[in-house]
Order: sequence, then structure tokens, then C-alpha cells
Amino acid sequence: MSQAAQSSGAPQPSIDGFDAVEYWVGNARQAAHYYRTALGFRLTGYAGPETGVSDRCSYVLDQGEIRLVLTGALDPDHGIARHHHAHGDGIRDLALRVSDADATFASVVAHGATPLQEPAVLEDDHGKLVVAAISVYGDTVHSLVQRDAYAGAHRPGYVAVDEPLPHREVGLRRIDHAVANVAAGEMDRWAALYQDALGFEQRYHFDADTIRTDDSALMSKVLADRRGRVKLPINEPAAGPKRSQIEEFLDAYGGPGVQHLALETDDIVSTVAALRARGVGFLSVPPEYYEDARARVGDVDESWDDLERLGVLVDRDDEGYLLQIFTEPVQDRPTLFYEVIQRRGSQGFGAGNFRALFEAIERAQARRGNL
Repeated sequence: MSQAAQSSGAPQPSIDGFDAVEYWVGNARQAAHYYRTALGFRLTGYAGPETGVSDRCSYVLDQGEIRLVLTGALDPDHGIARHHHAHGDGIRDLALRVSDADATFASVVAHGATPLQEPAVLEDDHGKLVVAAISVYGDTVHSLVQRDAYAGAHRPGYVAVDEPLPHREVGLRRIDHAVANVAAGEMDRWAALYQDALGFEQRYHFDADTIRTDDSALMSKVLADRRGRVKLPINEPAAGPKRSQIEEFLDAYGGPGVQHLALETDDIVSTVAALRARGVGFLSVPPEYYEDARARVGDVDESWDDLERLGVLVDRDDEGYLLQIFTEPVQDRPTLFYEVIQRRGSQGFGAGNFRALFEAIERAQARRGNL
């Protein structure tokens, strides 16, 4: 823990989980349509000129415990438009649910976090919520949201919406983790900030020898709150013969940012089958992967034939096993993508799949001419 954290008498904050993930995008209406029709989210709220918000449009989408907010600017000189010009569609805010926003904000600032917004009370006929915010890597922020006294559609200024489209969820239940990419030499700095300011613990550290292919390497630290409700891995590039996926992201995004969200399901076979049927593209691994995986992992409850047909990766550790698969980037820039994950006891991150996964990413990089 840093000297500033040790000298501060402020208690460590308590994080209750993810509250919402807000994206700043070029066309919120069209992005919302994609997330509804391809990923199975349901439209539940809206803010825009019709609700008294004159400078932006926001669409609130829910599935299971996951809430996404897609926001686009109505003015080309707006900060949201400038953010989109710099980064493309990307995640601006990983909002965290807290039980006391005032106390949490005071604590994180006392422990070294950069304040962005002092706690503010937002009220309407549905109650009140308290929101504060801190800045983290790049242009990413964490809102600190206390919403135990609010029953409306996301926040004041939003109205509830009945989904007008035929709606079919795909079985996504909750956010398992959110992964950040930062520049070389910055991982330790941000890991220390999460430990000092938010009271997170380091759960795993993967060095360049662990996450390496013949062409590139990266390093990663996994930070999590004490109850494990919020897991935030942080990656940085490591030296290698060619350009790593982290360097490609940093160049394409224009700096540090959220690389991917891992969305948990209770039935990865049916979820991935539904996503593929709706046109969602996934990274592919060669058939030889499954010959090794069957021997390495052993018996699983799922059909190995189904897993191979769908391209799902499997890894086992002392606690059990997990299943995971990664989408292609979901926008033109090779930046944000998604992981679909199912945990069968294992609380790890698929270390046994790292080489197969990163070789698949490198094949996609090579097709883009960015390896």
C-alpha cells in the first residue's frame, strides 16, 4: 500500500458490484439496435431531447444483472463527440455500485484517486440516487453510484421504455470481469491505485513468460474487490519480436481503455449457439486445440463435440473448470470485444488457453496488417 494510503485515516471503501457500463458511441440508436438484436439485450430506458436532455441521446439496455448505457452526442463539438473522434465507439464509464457514495468518494480521494465529480444527489418522482466519479486510465472513469433509494429507469432524466422489438435473451447473466489495456510500464501504477484507493486485492499476476507466443507477449495483473464482485484485470505490452495485441489496441483506441468485458452465462453452449445464429463473429482456434484440451482437461459436463463445433475453449484448475470464447471486435477499429464465460468451479482466467487464444488474436491481427 502506498505511503499516502497508510497515512490516511479514511476507511477502505466497500464495493457492491458493477452498476452499469456506459459507452460513448457515434450513433447510439444504431448501436442499441445491434446490442438488442445480436446480443439479446432489452431496451428499458431512454434519455434525449424528448425527456429534456438536449445534448445527447442515451439508450439503457438490460440482460440478467447486466446494464449497458449507449450514449451519443447531438452536437459535433460536445465532449462525447470528441471522445468518439479520438477513440471510436468505446467504454467511457465502468460504474460501480456502492452503499454510501459520499463516504466512498471521500475514501478513494484520500487514498490517491483523482476526483472527477463530487457526490451529487439526483432526484425525481422515483426517488433519489447519489453519484460521484473518479478518473482512471486514459479517458475512462468510474462513477460511484448509490441507488438504494431509487426505483426509476436508470437515473433521473431517463424514462422507462417498453421494448418494441420481439425480444429473445441469449442467457447472459452478469459481468464477470472488465479488462483494461495500458501502456508499457503503466500496469503496476494502476494496480497500486486500485489497491490503495479502492481496497482491491491482487488475485493473479501473469508475466511475459506466461502470456507469450512466438511473435508477441504481454503481462497482466488481476485486481478484485475483497468480496470478488468486481474483477478488473490490467494488461500491458511486453517485449516481443512483433507488435502485440495490446499495442494494436492502444494505437487503434488512441490510448488506454477497456479492451473487453467478460459476460457470464449459466449455459455457454446455448448462449454461443444463439449468438452465432444472430451473426456474432468469434475468434477461431484450430482443431488440434481440442485434441490437447480433451486430454488436458478431462471429463466435463458439456459435450466436447458441441464445444468444438462452437469453438468454446476449456481450462481446468484445482477448483474446477471454466469455459470461454471471445468475439471478434464489435466495431470497425480493432478495439472492444467480448468474452462469454461459464464457470464450473474455477475462479481463474483460462491460463491454459492463453497460447491458443493469443495465436488466434495474432491471426486476426495479421489479416488486418497489424502484427
